[in-house]
Amino acid sequence: MMRKGIRKHDETKPTPIRERVWWIAIAPSLWAIHFLACYLSAAIWCEKFSSERGNTTLHGLVALYSLIAIVGILCVAWVSYQTLRRGNHAVPYNFDDPAERTHFLSFTAFLLSVLSAIATIFTILAFVLVGGCD
Repeated sequence: MMRKGIRKHDETKPTPIRERVWWIAIAPSLWAIHFLACYLSAAIWCEKFSSERGNTTLHGLVALYSLIAIVGILCVAWVSYQTLRRGNHAVPYNFDDPAERTHFLSFTAFLLSVLSAIATIFTILAFVLVGGCD
């Protein structure tokens, strides 16, 4: 059905590749932003405010950044997993088919989301194990 130049998509089939190709970069980008925000906040906090106020505000900021990053990464993982499970495709991608490409990219986005979640947890562990600015 055509309406204003936009085709309706059958919900039982995976979303076409042209609408999902950017999903593979979201989770690693969230991890990278989380990593930079944590370490830049720590650098600024430890240089300017550490001796005056302690580290509880820094740990609160890291916890807030981590919560936002983990929720975003889990959302990407969930959407990718749902798209991955819609089709019944064999794992070796032998044919150049739009459905197989969509399945492959969903699988890739899901695995990158898992990897990004693990990397985010390792970033959090650095702050937990080190503890403070000393």
